[in-house]
Amino acid sequence: MADTATTASAAAASAANASSDAPPFQLGKPRFQQTSFYGRFRHFLDIIDPRTLFVTERRLREAVQLLEDYKHGTLRPGVTNEQLWSAQKIKQAILHPDTNEKIFMPFRMSGYIPFGTPIVVGLLLPNQTLASTVFWQWLNQSHNACVNYANRNATKPSPVSKFIQGYLGAVISAVSIAVGLNVLVQKANKFTPATRLLIQRFVPFPAVGRLSCRRAPGCSSLCKASCAWQPSAWPCRWPSASSHRCQRLKHPS
Repeated sequence: MADTATTASAAAASAANASSDAPPFQLGKPRFQQTSFYGRFRHFLDIIDPRTLFVTERRLREAVQLLEDYKHGTLRPGVTNEQLWSAQKIKQAILHPDTNEKIFMPFRMSGYIPFGTPIVVGLLLPNQTLASTVFWQWLNQSHNACVNYANRNATKPSPVSKFIQGYLGAVISAVSIAVGLNVLVQKANKFTPATRLLIQRFVPFPAVGRLSCRRAPGCSSLCKASCAWQPSAWPCRWPSASSHRCQRLKHPS
């Protein structure tokens, strides 16, 4: 009777998985195929999904336990691929894969858009003073630096001094570019007031874009999110300030 019940449960689980649109679960692997742009795009959306910011402590524990059961072969019957993929998404969004500690919410990949959007709006505010330009550029670079540090590759410790040097360099560069361009635009007598105002609206883009281009080759910013457009830079998923190209090893859990 016990054997019959076990067989029935396994068959039910198999049927549930077969009826789902989710692909077969693979621990530590992306849910979507990474050989196509669409697959990488969907993977990118999974990483930055802000819904994971509202996951409760209980749901997180359940997700971690579910993955542990799968890893040790003690998964209860009836668990679907969809449930396993969801559990892995929650764990990867909240817990650092090296330290297994919770990442502070504003510095998670899933929090980059909700917490970064107000900063972007501040960068683009019209008629900014020197003080407001410096403030928003500083805040933007500070947020980026905190995201990089919170999601760093903890398996290869890097001196804190390197992070501080990079942070100071980013802030000084961004502020210098933004302030310098504003001064040049204001001193350009050939521009009409309307043209000058229009150009000033675009000043934040060179300041932020120049630094983003400097970070991209080393994948020290959004790492896998940024690398969604650079398949050759894989397989890392988290930023590694200590490596020149994404050298992060895949994590099985």
